[in-house]
Amino acid sequence: MLADMAGSATRHMVAIGLGTAVAPLDSAVNIAFPAITQGLGLTIGDIQWVVISYVLTYASLMLVFGRLGDRLGHATIFRIGLIWSAAALVLCSLAPSFTGLLLCRILQGVGTALVLSCGAALTTGLYAEDRRSRVLGVYVMMMAVGATLGPWLGGALVEAWGWPAVFWFRAPIALAALLLLRGLPTSPVRPAAGRFDIAGAALLTSALVALLLALNHLGEPIALPLGVAALGLFAGFVRQEARSAAPMLDLAVFRRPGFVRLNVANVLTNLAGFAVWLLVPYFLVRATGFGLAANGAVLAAASAGTIIASPIGGRLIGRISAELLALAGALLAGIGLLLIGSWDRDVSALALIGALTVQGIGLGLFQIAYTDIVTAAMPRRDRGVAGSLALMTRTLGTVGAATLVLLLFQSLEPAAGFVVAFQRTFQLAAALPFAMAALLALPRRRAGAAL
Repeated sequence: MLADMAGSATRHMVAIGLGTAVAPLDSAVNIAFPAITQGLGLTIGDIQWVVISYVLTYASLMLVFGRLGDRLGHATIFRIGLIWSAAALVLCSLAPSFTGLLLCRILQGVGTALVLSCGAALTTGLYAEDRRSRVLGVYVMMMAVGATLGPWLGGALVEAWGWPAVFWFRAPIALAALLLLRGLPTSPVRPAAGRFDIAGAALLTSALVALLLALNHLGEPIALPLGVAALGLFAGFVRQEARSAAPMLDLAVFRRPGFVRLNVANVLTNLAGFAVWLLVPYFLVRATGFGLAANGAVLAAASAGTIIASPIGGRLIGRISAELLALAGALLAGIGLLLIGSWDRDVSALALIGALTVQGIGLGLFQIAYTDIVTAAMPRRDRGVAGSLALMTRTLGTVGAATLVLLLFQSLEPAAGFVVAFQRTFQLAAALPFAMAALLALPRRRAGAAL
């Protein structure tokens, strides 16, 4: 697919892909969960904070940085993100305690938000608008390559140097990408229609943090006041955006037919999908006789499926509707999760890889279709916000999974045992993509809004 693109633009796109890969290479951390748990004296429940501290940070900041990229230049924000990420990754590898690691993961989340908020906007800006779907397919594929290599590299690095290696190995990659970005055309600075919406940025960030913390503490007394605070902050954000001369996010886009429904589908489909990255590493350690490197290779099959799906999905959009592709992707993701829910201690390596690949293909097709729809819904000058919105809703699903999937699994394990609890968790998780497929298939008059 890259072969038919202009030479200089392709080189720049590869450089952007290398820089962006620093974020999906965080999948290396997942294969290190058991080692981090053991090395820092944690429980399986504690490990969720390694995910949440990082993901909550970049999820709450991406839209803010996306808007800054639209105003100040996407390349500028992207480069700052690479420098910040390199420093934060080194600090993570040097963290002396669990608390120190969590603080450094927050810093890493800031760098990731800077990079991811402008990556898609940079790539689509390199080509004409009629190539948007194919370019987005390549961009998703490059991110999936990083997510695929992460577990492979993570398993080998943990065996050789321990869990800190899953952080420090990415710092040279970030710096190499920074050097390779020399000559990247500077995106034009967007003329400001008004001052940057600081109040809107603060309200949105606070609302997302409160919402994600409420999800994390679901079932605890603190969850209700956090939820109420989140609702109040979101209401304040909506009011602020309605009166701002230069809003963070033009809320009129949510009045487009089916736009809200599609974003909800993205959250829930990714909530179910992240169960793979959260629980499968423990299944591979406890229920198979593979070593860490082999476990990483098996886990990488999920991202390999997305690599397969990405160029195919990019080419299919235009021949079939993005809405139909999203529906097909949700169905395949659900089938993959059901297959994972059938694993037992005698499962073959082929069955492991096959189920993860199917789930990855489905999630990849859905993600490409969703990103294309969101990007097309916004003006080209707002591509930083468009890309950030796509990733933010995906990340909300990730954080939800880190809490809800773990709660489900931990409620089942004491009575059912590890393997049965694992099976039931994935069987229930599979219901979400199937439900989303049904929601996406609803006709316009019944759903109240069409895709």
